[in-house]
Amino acid sequence: MKLYRVIFPVTDITEAVAFYSHILGQNGKRVSSGRHYFDLEGTILAIYDPIADGDNIKEKWVFHENQYIYISTDNVDGVHEKVKNSNCLYVDDTIETMPWGERLFYANDPFGNPICFVDEQTVFTG
Repeated sequence: MKLYRVIFPVTDITEAVAFYSHILGQNGKRVSSGRHYFDLEGTILAIYDPIADGDNIKEKWVFHENQYIYISTDNVDGVHEKVKNSNCLYVDDTIETMPWGERLFYANDPFGNPICFVDEQTVFTG
């Protein structure tokens, strides 16, 4: 089995695409009026605005605060600076090294979606 797509609910597809294009360093691809896909080395990060897509199920797309999506990067320091200078709802002040060795920081995007960015050199998979 393979994880191939993760969906982040948003309330403004245009704002979300601008945010993720800047943070991820790619334009991604609009696949419908309310969906925009970013290919993260084979796993799709789908930005989904149900209202813009014609679905009226906004209340169904709510993340709990502990449902983080982990994204590895070869430039965690640079991404941290981008995220700190964005309109995220929350960003860790510093990049921390966890007891299991991962170097990372946590954030909540402008729509409240929880994200963790991890230095790809320190990714721990068990």
